[in-house]
Amino acid sequence: MPSRHKTLRSGTVQPYAYQRQALTEPDWRRYPGWATITRDQWESAQWQRAHCIKTIPQLRAVLGTTVTDAFYDDLATDQANHATMSMLIPPQMINTMSPDTPPTDDTLRNDPIRRYMLPIATDRHPDFPSHPYATRDSLHEHDMWVAEGLTHRYPTKVLAELLPTCPQYCGHCTRMDLVGNNTPTVTKLKLAAKPADRHTAMLDYLRTHPGVRDVVVSGGDVANLPWHQLETFLMSLLGIDTIRDIRLATKALAGLPQHWLQPTVVEGLERVARTAARRGVNLAIHTHVNHAQSLTPLVAKAAHTALEVGVRDVRNQGVLLRGVNATAEDLLDLCFGLQGEAGILPYYFYMCDMIPNAEHWRVAVWQAQQLQHDIMGYLPGYATPRIVCDVPFVGKRWVHMVTEYDRERGISYWTKNYRTSIEDDETQLDRTYPYYDPIDTLPQTGADWWRKEEHTA
Repeated sequence: MPSRHKTLRSGTVQPYAYQRQALTEPDWRRYPGWATITRDQWESAQWQRAHCIKTIPQLRAVLGTTVTDAFYDDLATDQANHATMSMLIPPQMINTMSPDTPPTDDTLRNDPIRRYMLPIATDRHPDFPSHPYATRDSLHEHDMWVAEGLTHRYPTKVLAELLPTCPQYCGHCTRMDLVGNNTPTVTKLKLAAKPADRHTAMLDYLRTHPGVRDVVVSGGDVANLPWHQLETFLMSLLGIDTIRDIRLATKALAGLPQHWLQPTVVEGLERVARTAARRGVNLAIHTHVNHAQSLTPLVAKAAHTALEVGVRDVRNQGVLLRGVNATAEDLLDLCFGLQGEAGILPYYFYMCDMIPNAEHWRVAVWQAQQLQHDIMGYLPGYATPRIVCDVPFVGKRWVHMVTEYDRERGISYWTKNYRTSIEDDETQLDRTYPYYDPIDTLPQTGADWWRKEEHTA
């Protein structure tokens, strides 16, 4: 295979050399369990949902005999002892694993999509699977509920969690405390009120708080809400004069693009988009793509369709994950695919949050800073994503905004310029807030300090 790196006149090479890569839909028929599946079936949202992988026996039936018991045993051990999310993977996402060849133990173990969608026990860090300060609701979103499911964290913005389910469950989910089914290690928080009552309470709060102008409509994933319910909620939002931005959060644009291509959904989205445009409200879709392998023609078609019917922007909020995308080449490949081929704007890459059993995914602040440095200058400025650290009680901060940084112990300190809905102390704008690097990224002296501290943390 020819080198990716461009040689200059001086004989030196660029750190990264762009090559346009056309999107392709991997042939799902390479999987034994889908050898007879037609294109019409594959492009059906109903078929995709009905054939999601939820159990190891179902996965075996799809992958066939080229994957050995050792891999399934590794997966079963993780499901029993570590997983914070139950298994739920649409065929579309499975098909982007080992895209060029029938799967084997080696191709799956090394596959970036598999690493975060289907974690196995040997992925986890053996000494520190969790940071001593990891928590189930690491961003305290539940603490900031002003109505059930409505998080008022920023002065002018809220997060509306309309439902607690998704069409796919990512292993690193920051809302693992609420979203999805119980696992052997995590009993999930349950929403108590009926959906209609919760949605009404959210809208009532927004009508009486005119300082809120921006609503992220999420969950879970809005693709799991029946369209008529979602459209009713969105039209009600559009009836509140003070709401000026609405963002629909959906991993399904990449994981189940068939949903966003259904005629009823496309037609409904067009009605909402036209109403938003008429009222001067910015309507956008935010999706979640972590690796270029996930980008296929169906994903691009779903994004372009949303733009064609009047959605202002389709943006990507990825998560920076070791073993998946935490290299400059992986990030740039993904961003060029998003921006240049799929019509999706690279927007944010979040550092993986400090939830239990996530240490093998997380990167240190200094590593994130280096990655931000290394991707600058290649993409158009408007399509160069910001890498951010979501600091508890602070919020999103560009990774270079750190105020103090103890590299030995991996403790960074951050400031903020606003109070959350649960804070009213004047000193909260004068103090610093800590964030913690993965312990295995520290020098030996720092790791030794944490080994002593973990019993008191």
